[in-house]
Amino acid sequence: MTVKVRFAPSPTGKLHVGNIRAALVNWLFARQQGGTFVLRIDDTDRERSTVENEEAIKRDLKWLGLEWDETFRQSERFKRYDEVVEKLKAEGRLYPCYESAEELDMKRKIQMGRGLPPVYDRAALKLTDEEKAKFEAEGRQPHWRFKLETPARVDWTDLIRGDVSIDLEALSDPILIREDGSYLYTLPSVVDDVDYGITHIVRGEDHVTNSAVQVQIFEALGGKAPEMAHFALLTGKGGEGLSKRHGAMSIEEYRDIAKIEPMAIVSLLARVGTSEPIEPFVAPQPLIDGFDFGKFGRSTAKLDPADLEMLNAKILHMTPYDAIKDKLDGIDEAFWTTVQPNISKLSDIKEWLAIVNGPVTPIIEDAAHIAKVRDLLPEGELTSESWGVWTNAIKEATGVKGRGLFMPLRQVLTGQEHGPDMAALLPLIGREKVIARLEGKKA
Repeated sequence: MTVKVRFAPSPTGKLHVGNIRAALVNWLFARQQGGTFVLRIDDTDRERSTVENEEAIKRDLKWLGLEWDETFRQSERFKRYDEVVEKLKAEGRLYPCYESAEELDMKRKIQMGRGLPPVYDRAALKLTDEEKAKFEAEGRQPHWRFKLETPARVDWTDLIRGDVSIDLEALSDPILIREDGSYLYTLPSVVDDVDYGITHIVRGEDHVTNSAVQVQIFEALGGKAPEMAHFALLTGKGGEGLSKRHGAMSIEEYRDIAKIEPMAIVSLLARVGTSEPIEPFVAPQPLIDGFDFGKFGRSTAKLDPADLEMLNAKILHMTPYDAIKDKLDGIDEAFWTTVQPNISKLSDIKEWLAIVNGPVTPIIEDAAHIAKVRDLLPEGELTSESWGVWTNAIKEATGVKGRGLFMPLRQVLTGQEHGPDMAALLPLIGREKVIARLEGKKA
């Protein structure tokens, strides 16, 4: 069997880490199995779906390296969904209901007050044609429910959760079509999975019950439900629901505002909620090779934004110049390797460019000492060896060593108390600016 999976975002908003985790897990599985990764645009909500959001979704996926093999829009398949609806109506599996939202809410409250589960009572199945006509004459339009075959249990062996068994008598017949004739997610999703040959449905555990319902819809359409894997949902690091305050920014914000590298996001989301350690990867292939549903845990997956910051810094520290030079706006390899260990985000390079190019205000606490070391600066062009020659000369001439030797030089030349290796930084600053800063000039 050739694996075929899908990621199905709705273009009614931006992608967040929870959405992308679902996309990533599907993508890793497809790539590991040599299968197909389908991007399905769930744009049946014609009022809220926009082309701009769809393009943003595709841009985010491409930025993260999650290229798809096939794509289609649900809005192009309404004729197909309508055909299926007529079939289900003819077979008595779809039936019209005329209760208002307020009436349904009242029913649920009465049932719960009696200690009963708030399951729809199927009262609409008892309506006569005359009663239906009367409702419609009053201006009521029906919503349509799928009639579950009960009593029954739906069982499957989940690739993450193991054996799952859902009692359908504990569930209401699901609404598939709203009063305005628009489709809810459930029916188009099943139709698409059948028509496109989806072999595995991989998504969050909040869909477990929904999956049980969909199994019967698959069967009603003459299909077979795909294999399933339901992973634990993401929360904040303290177990709280995700929000911007707890790290749930949009992918666009991580890219354009927080300046996070795509592989930092991929590294974190590929490992969070699994038995594997969170560690940095500069390319996805090791994550593809090591992908295994058996490594996913059942407990809540906790997202700590600090992990993302840590991974981002480590990935930059590991990235060779050739792999990142296209992002460096002409910065050469010497500069990259010099500042690389001291940046946590690519945007930090600008700070070190400003320090190298100037102007920098020197920090001088002992003017007499700095004047003395100025005279000991090696002649000629400054190279990577110049720092060692210079500091040895200072040590011999003054007896100063350790922090007392190196910190005043760093402060006067960079205006900072920490930073890249000065042996590499010195020739980047250049002799002219080094002398000017030693003389206390802003250069």
